[in-house]
Amino acid sequence: MSNEQYISTKVKKGKATYVYSIIGVALVLFLLGSLGWLVINAGQLSKTFKENIEISVILNDNSRDELGMKLKDILDKQSFTKSSQYISKEKAAEQFKKDFGEDFLQVLDYNPLYTSVNFHLHSQYMNTDSLIKIEKFIKQSNIVREVFYQKNLVDIMNSNVRRLGIVILIISLFLIFSVIILIDNTIRLAMYSNRFLIKTMQMVGATRWFIAKPFNIRGVWNGIISAVLAILGILALKMFAESWLPEIKALSSVKWMLILCSTILALGIVISLLSTHRSVIKYLRTQLDDLY
Repeated sequence: MSNEQYISTKVKKGKATYVYSIIGVALVLFLLGSLGWLVINAGQLSKTFKENIEISVILNDNSRDELGMKLKDILDKQSFTKSSQYISKEKAAEQFKKDFGEDFLQVLDYNPLYTSVNFHLHSQYMNTDSLIKIEKFIKQSNIVREVFYQKNLVDIMNSNVRRLGIVILIISLFLIFSVIILIDNTIRLAMYSNRFLIKTMQMVGATRWFIAKPFNIRGVWNGIISAVLAILGILALKMFAESWLPEIKALSSVKWMLILCSTILALGIVISLLSTHRSVIKYLRTQLDDLY
């Protein structure tokens, strides 16, 4: 049996120790991934709220329909517009009757409502500076009477989003730091049982790379297995949450879930590999008497 085969055999015999390491790393990655999933949902929820805020462009009472439609077409071509709708005086009256169950036309001899173009912005434009510029742009038209939106709601929402973002950032940084330390310690404990094997190979003349190679390969595979287990746990959590609260499905993003799963996989591999290699080098540099 060659030296490399001997090392590989000894590494495989340490599977029982590695099982605990894999489970420990998987649990830590699952906690990190769960926070990432919550952050994604929070971001999507914030985006949905912002894009649901309606901005009404009230037109002058004598504005012709073709001019209003032309303004709508201009708004549709702008990068800030997500969707728009032209509301004529008649349609506004019908909507009022539907919402409040009253037909004021039976009491009044005229329709007091205005024609309007209602539109929604993309979330990145739902901030005070962008809204001021958009309002100035729209008011250049001489058929525009007023641009109306709930300014206080926009300010409160953006303020709360910023505060929530800072809190989540602090928690995420703390958790990532904790994850790295926990995974590193877990793998170092798993490698402890192989310290004499590592030192023995060094004493018979094996090179660092030759000794570290099988352990590094095992570290990569352990990282992959741990990450896959963590990802399966996150997907199970996601399915449970969506079955318990179906509204969450509307917030789900395949793109961000793929990014999250890829990040968990990369972290599992990189941290496991680096921690394993560092442990091997540590025992190679340790004196034989200090291993006991």
